[in-house]
Amino acid sequence: MTANQAIDPDRLTPKGLATRAHILERAAELIYRNGVQGTNNEQLRRAAEVSGSQLGRYFPDKESLVSAVIDWRANQILDLHTDGRFGDLDSIAALRDWAAFYIAYEGAYREGCSLGSLAGEIVKTDLDVHARLAAGFTRWKDLFRAGLARMRDSGRLRADADPRQLAELLMAAFQGGMLLSQIERDATPLRDALTAAVDHIETFATEGSPPT
Repeated sequence: MTANQAIDPDRLTPKGLATRAHILERAAELIYRNGVQGTNNEQLRRAAEVSGSQLGRYFPDKESLVSAVIDWRANQILDLHTDGRFGDLDSIAALRDWAAFYIAYEGAYREGCSLGSLAGEIVKTDLDVHARLAAGFTRWKDLFRAGLARMRDSGRLRADADPRQLAELLMAAFQGGMLLSQIERDATPLRDALTAAVDHIETFATEGSPPT
């Protein structure tokens, strides 16, 4: 392992994994509050209650830390979307349940999207993590694309429905609606954007196709 290479999590003991996860959680909170540029090692050492040598062992530089925070945030979102509460995201009803969950979540207009907020910070830096960030969004978008593809392949959506394009629409509606709701401190923009996006997808439903 070189001086600027983070230790592979697969090589860590359970205690080491717990320490790494604790540092990541504190780092994500600091970055959300202070931004990437406004977060430094001293702040993180105090917040996570670790030594400089511990921090350097897991994250030898800011790039390795931010990369790990991106993965951590993305995994949180994917876990939420795959825990069964929205089925397999392969029905209009499931998409409406997904939209309703975020519309009803008060933190939506207070906190914004955790991954989207992180993206807004990263684009201001010269850290070489943009590909990592794009990969996180792609993994998220692919959940919708796969569900929409199953709907089309099973005949519940018309053959001219484009799963990739419709997945992009859902993501854009979510990110844009979330940002506007955060600015206005009101969930209405998010509700309107997500409702319109799912309504548009429903226009591709085949005649007689049930919403589920």
